[in-house]
This record gives sequence, structure tokens and C-alpha cells, in this order.
Amino acid sequence: MIGLAKLAFSLQIYFDFSGYSDMAIGIGRCLGFHFNENFNHPYCCNSVTDFWRRWHISLGSFFRDYVYIPMGGNRKKQWRNVLCVWFLIGMWHGASWNFIIWGLFFGVILVIEKLFILKRIKLLPAVGHIYSLLMVYIGWGIFYFTDFESMKL
Repeated sequence: MIGLAKLAFSLQIYFDFSGYSDMAIGIGRCLGFHFNENFNHPYCCNSVTDFWRRWHISLGSFFRDYVYIPMGGNRKKQWRNVLCVWFLIGMWHGASWNFIIWGLFFGVILVIEKLFILKRIKLLPAVGHIYSLLMVYIGWGIFYFTDFESMKL
């Protein structure tokens, strides 16, 4: 039953955020402003890296431009920079341990992907899609549940 709840939460969080973003874009256009899309079909991803490039694009761009690149980006200690950014993204969502663990969970996955997985995933896109959805599913469980007992698959 908890697995179904996490699956439903995965859809709920996407439809909530994407819907709010679309509403802001539409209202902005009515008022003469132009805002970029904030979600680009993230569940159609073929890696966790691809998922986060498609999910909440404005938040990712902010952390890339104002934290990751000033720390050295890909040029200096990339793994440290990724982990720091994802720790801060977790803190941005809330000062609760589940958000911090959620941020570090994805930071570690992204480092592992950059070091070992991304080149192999390109050869088997269906496997990459299934793998990324599984990692995101586990991540949403960490994000949603505040006690570790409830985070079961």
C-alpha cells in the first residue's frame, strides 16, 4: 500500500508543480510577461541527470548559476560541488532531515552517474528510463516521509 502511495505522490507532486507553473506562465502572458517553461516532461527521462534537467528548471538554473559554477563547476572538484549543491537544494525544501537526506541521495546518484553510468545508459535507453524512474520513486519516498520506517518500498 505504501508503494502505491509513493507512486500517487510522484504524480501529485508533478501535477501540482507543473500546474502552478503553467498557471503562472498563463497569467504572466495575460499581463504581458513571458516566463519560460519550468517542467519539460521529466518522467520521460533516460537518467536521473536528465530528470533533474527537466524538473523545476528555474530552481536548477538558479543553483547552477549562483552556486555550482562559482564553486568551480565541472572544472574543480566536481563531485564536491554536486554534493554541496544538492545539500543546499535539500535545505531549500525544508530544514528537516528527510529533505537533507533527499538532497544528498540525489547528489550521490548524480556523482555516480557522472563517473560510471551515463556512458552505459546511452547504449540501453529503456534500461536507463526504468533505472531513473526507480531512483526518482525512491527519492520521492525520502522526500515525503519524515520517519524512516515509512520509507519502505
